[in-house]
Amino acid sequence: MTNSVPLPPPADAPGETRQPPPAGRPELRRSTTDRMAGGVCGGLADYSGIDTVLWRVGFVGLTVAGGAGVLVYLLLWVLMPAGPARADETPSPLERLVQRLHEALTGRRAAPPR
Repeated sequence: MTNSVPLPPPADAPGETRQPPPAGRPELRRSTTDRMAGGVCGGLADYSGIDTVLWRVGFVGLTVAGGAGVLVYLLLWVLMPAGPARADETPSPLERLVQRLHEALTGRRAAPPR
């Protein structure tokens, strides 16, 4: 049995330019457009490609099955950075609190809103 090793891509011919690799997954961030409470399910849907409704049903199922859904949702709300805010939108006091908690826990300052 032989062990197949992938070959490196061929070198560019003179005068040719290499296309950049296709964009990967988006960053895991809370959604600013698809949100009911904190945008966690919308952000997970953007990242994974699984519909937002299925994420919400999953969190409700975890909550009914023992209460873990609420805890996991709250943890993700604090640990996931917020997506870029719209120019005409001002963050709510609750959103500012979550942002301060996120900065305190991760030790990183979030990017300024665009």
